[in-house]
Amino acid sequence: MKKLISPKSIVTVDSKENIFNGYSVEVEDGIIKKIAPTSEFDLLKFDGEIIRCSGYTLIPGFVQTHLHLCQTLFRGLADDLELLDWLQKKIFPFENEHTADSLKLSTQLGLNELISSGTTAIVDMGTLRYQEVIFEELISTGIRGYSGNCMIDINELYPKFCISTADNLSMSRDYAKSFHNSSNGKIKYAFSPRFVLSCSERLLKETKEMMIDFDGSMLHTHSSENKKELEIVKQQHGLRNIEYFDSINLLNDKSILAHCVHVDESEINILKKKNVRVAHCPSSNLKLGSGIANIPLFIKEGISVSIGADGAPCNNSLSIFKEMHIAALIQKPSHGPTAMDAKTVFKLATIEGAKALYLENEIGSIEEGKKADFVLLDLEDAEQSLDENSIYSKIVYSADKNCVREVFIDGKRIVENGKCIFYDEEELLSVGKEKLVELLKRI
Repeated sequence: MKKLISPKSIVTVDSKENIFNGYSVEVEDGIIKKIAPTSEFDLLKFDGEIIRCSGYTLIPGFVQTHLHLCQTLFRGLADDLELLDWLQKKIFPFENEHTADSLKLSTQLGLNELISSGTTAIVDMGTLRYQEVIFEELISTGIRGYSGNCMIDINELYPKFCISTADNLSMSRDYAKSFHNSSNGKIKYAFSPRFVLSCSERLLKETKEMMIDFDGSMLHTHSSENKKELEIVKQQHGLRNIEYFDSINLLNDKSILAHCVHVDESEINILKKKNVRVAHCPSSNLKLGSGIANIPLFIKEGISVSIGADGAPCNNSLSIFKEMHIAALIQKPSHGPTAMDAKTVFKLATIEGAKALYLENEIGSIEEGKKADFVLLDLEDAEQSLDENSIYSKIVYSADKNCVREVFIDGKRIVENGKCIFYDEEELLSVGKEKLVELLKRI
């Protein structure tokens, strides 16, 4: 069915950074067919749905490049810990006790939050078992993105949460065969070794080799997040985190490294040379006391940077608005008030995320010929500037998830009046509490 969306303004994020007022967007078969002044459309003869939203701002759907859907159920249960304690005392024990049912609820809670706050494409880390549950839920919502079975064959922090190297590789191959390029190509596989301390060299090397059989897949892992983590990596391998990855030929332009907080000049050169994608998770890095990644330097060096909320227990929100706001603010004390301006940060959350996933020809901006993945914001509901020209400022510094009114993926409405149409949020929270109680009893 055709749609004609007539908003107050359109923030395109196209190559010219056009912002249109008084324009409409025509959508057909999930594709943006035409963007033109509303006066050019004959509304009386238009043979489709007309969405009149003259008070709203149309923006591209947000892209988040590092998430843990399996952890949403644990929000608020792992506060005020540094990374390795957080994993050992809370997260690994929690993830280890997931059943298919509890994982499904956690995934549903996460997707409901992400979609209803305007995220239309994601990269999810998955978990060790029942990965099919996550894929099935991704497909049922129609969201776009990557996920993969989290791979752990070494775990000195919590030995129960671990499976053999052979089983890790076999499971990942089977999942990739089943789900890579599923959901009409919207779902792709991300091979997901957890981090250096939980992966043998064999696992990492054979994972890289396996990717050759799945064109368009990505490698998604954590790197250089925490100083203690780096000390152990150096003790074990004689190299820093990214140096070790590079020494075993793991890195290339299909690699997504979450965090990259503690990197030196040689590692920055590796990121640049190998065209590695960095997923910046500012809230998580602050809450776990990990530090602040030097994002302005990465951008200056031409390194791909995008944004992810990480997991609910190390953030306590999956909203991209929170991540954009913090990403903009935390750099200013060190790099000056002009660093990480609102437009730059907004692009990291949209077109730069799309570029990181090689999806920039499909999503990340409002342009003719691209997929109709977009969001309608009511920017009058928040504490906004009255200046009509400060649209990026409004979105990054003032807006929040409550400003999201409608969300579309492939031209299909998936959020209406601020509510995700796939889920009953009250029911999810009610059943989620039951599943959490059961999970904690198992521990």
